[in-house]
Amino acid sequence: MNTLSVKVTRKVEEAEGIASFELTSASGTPLPPFSAGSHIDVHVRDGIVRQYSLCNDPTEQHRYLIAVLRDPSSRGGSEAMHDEVAEGAILQISEPRNHFPLSPSARTLLLAGGIGVTPLLCMAERLAQIGATFTMHYCTRSSQRTAFRERIAQSQFADRVDFHFDDGPADQKLDLSNVLGAPTSDVNVYICGPTGFIEHVLKSAKALGWPDSQLHLEYFGAKPIDTSHDEDFEVKVASTGRCYKVPADKSVAAVLIENGIDIPLSCEQGVCGTCITRILDGQPDHRDMYFTSDEKAKNDQFTPCCSRSKGKLLVLDI
Repeated sequence: MNTLSVKVTRKVEEAEGIASFELTSASGTPLPPFSAGSHIDVHVRDGIVRQYSLCNDPTEQHRYLIAVLRDPSSRGGSEAMHDEVAEGAILQISEPRNHFPLSPSARTLLLAGGIGVTPLLCMAERLAQIGATFTMHYCTRSSQRTAFRERIAQSQFADRVDFHFDDGPADQKLDLSNVLGAPTSDVNVYICGPTGFIEHVLKSAKALGWPDSQLHLEYFGAKPIDTSHDEDFEVKVASTGRCYKVPADKSVAAVLIENGIDIPLSCEQGVCGTCITRILDGQPDHRDMYFTSDEKAKNDQFTPCCSRSKGKLLVLDI
């Protein structure tokens, strides 16, 4: 996969436990364009690649801006970004990709939980530019943990953003029944944040009758999965006919890579969609946070970084 060399030209502590990184082209050439909702893969160090949403104005081509939460359960990525990546560092990144695109609608509702504000902030910039009608609700644990408050306060859309703090008074807490209301066909809802936040919003929205087609979401991490009952199975590579055993303690991707088969990996949690592989036969056990329920029901593709098989064999289109 081709990468771009970028320089960290600015690193700022945006809130408690959250740092932003301004990235500019190491060669001085314009960066590839991006759209609201896009992310980049950052090669933090050898063997560690993480996805971070772009949160600056999508019309900018001279820089990318990302923000990283120091995750207490970090697998190495966020800690390295906070402790090892300083101003002046050169990083390798992917070109922007967008699995969370902004679609036109008469009204847009943006619901952010914590660091999930990053792609929604980019969307707010874009919506404000085109004069669209939108409202943003930004939920965090406390004001001290709220990144980009000053930037939002100085923006042209400041009056369209409501803050909600877990440690604040009851009257400023997010009231989803009131915020969402009854569904109307001209509204799109965009949700990003921790898994618990997203699932709370989805549960509330579906109880109010909101259809999946109007609820757009992006997870920042996979929820824990019980693997205690995992069993061995086989995958067959259609192009060669060769079969490989996938033991209970290894992923399909790991087994294929061990056998010299190139599988692009990034998040390794079924969040980013980098490793999507087509299935020609068999029934996958979907464990990703990427596909919609309808896409999973088709059983024609899966994420080999985390998903498994419900049967003894999966035939893969590779």
